[in-house]
Amino acid sequence: MLSDSTIRPVRDSDRDSLISIWERSVRATHHFLTGADIEDLRPLAAEELRSGSIDLWVLVNANNVPLGFMGIVNERIEALFLDPVAHGKGGGRRLVAHAQSSWPGALVVDVNEQNEAGRAFYESLGFSVIGRSDLDGAGRPFPLLHLRRPPPSDFQLQEPT
Repeated sequence: MLSDSTIRPVRDSDRDSLISIWERSVRATHHFLTGADIEDLRPLAAEELRSGSIDLWVLVNANNVPLGFMGIVNERIEALFLDPVAHGKGGGRRLVAHAQSSWPGALVVDVNEQNEAGRAFYESLGFSVIGRSDLDGAGRPFPLLHLRRPPPSDFQLQEPT
């Protein structure tokens, strides 16, 4: 459990470490991607993290070192990545709880179909598959599952203590 961690808005000084977290997380969880795929996606991820188009929240340890991050736009979780050293310790659950605290309705997220651990994580938090796309958002051949979690009145997500 990451009991000494907190969630705060992104700072400009965080951006490079978030790109590194993204890459370490993807290499640890997206086994269907080749090294070349990840190299191709890295500049796109970096651009998105610097664009200001998504609301970024950072999970940091007691020393204010980023352990993970989440990008949200209204009800949509656009990104959620944890450093592999933080996997399985409640950080992802805390980030989803934070997203829910800022949005009163249902939450939605897309997850790569081949990312079985990602799908299992979201399903453990009450998300259900509501659709599928053969291609990812950029038209690449990485199928996506579209998931939705009912609003809090239908499902209560408790933040771990």
